[in-house]
Amino acid sequence: MTAGRFRFGIFEFDAVTKELRRDGALVRLQPQPAQVLACLLARAGEVVSREELRQAIWGSETFVDFDRGLNFCMGQIRSALDDDSVTPRYIRTIPKRGYQFIAPVERVPERMGESAEESRSSASPVPSKRKFSAIAAWACAGVLVLAFAIAGGYWLRSWQSSRRRPIVAVARFDNETSDPAMSRFADALTDNVVQQLTSMSEGRYAVIGNASILRVPRDQRNLLTISSSLHATYVVLGQVQSNGAQMRILVHLIRLPDQTHLWVTRMDRTITDPLSVESEAAEKVGAAFSTRVVKDSSGTRLPEAPSH
Repeated sequence: MTAGRFRFGIFEFDAVTKELRRDGALVRLQPQPAQVLACLLARAGEVVSREELRQAIWGSETFVDFDRGLNFCMGQIRSALDDDSVTPRYIRTIPKRGYQFIAPVERVPERMGESAEESRSSASPVPSKRKFSAIAAWACAGVLVLAFAIAGGYWLRSWQSSRRRPIVAVARFDNETSDPAMSRFADALTDNVVQQLTSMSEGRYAVIGNASILRVPRDQRNLLTISSSLHATYVVLGQVQSNGAQMRILVHLIRLPDQTHLWVTRMDRTITDPLSVESEAAEKVGAAFSTRVVKDSSGTRLPEAPSH
């Protein structure tokens, strides 16, 4: 793997130390996600296959749940970069192939530390009194710089914490009818809800809808695992049910990790035009859930959820 430092946007990544920095501040990134990011940056603009990433990170003799591990790594990287898989600024998912780093990347030249040292050693000697005064001045300046650095670091951490966006995970909607063909409708409705929530987020929260952990059947779904692996603050769960001649759509907004039920939206419709119903339901969910995610994440009290 190519060593060096890379700069993209407000980020800088050191491929040797695996350190990611945002505006100079260190961003926490675990070793395996850092390795994946290094691979993508080294081949910026190219499509890096999932198999190539598996070989680079885990090798051929390590037996792990590769798909789950790579999806976890990508979720960690996108969270660290504040990126969105639906409207990516940095990493694009190429379905069934791999990933592509799409942002402009600049290789940062190494600092010339030795040249600076040589320059200092060749400088003319300073008289002792002036040297002492200079040392005292530099010492005072150092104390001031250190004080400002501590205060600035505290402010920066507080600012970053305050601007950290909540993450909304959208699980695959469950087909609870007796018609297997309705699974296609449920999947399309899931994608519509992801798109609607994303378009209404306006940068106030992030949306994850394509992680494999969100696509498992209901009886295999674990909300605590979704919360920990995706760092999700909220999860959206949906159900498509039969109600006589009509179809019922129920969509729930749940806060994680305490699994508090915040809101539920219900629609009863006769499906004569599936696309129209998908669009109407997604718009209703987006309007109801987007506002509540923003208010709840800011500490604003919400009204009680309806009982139906």
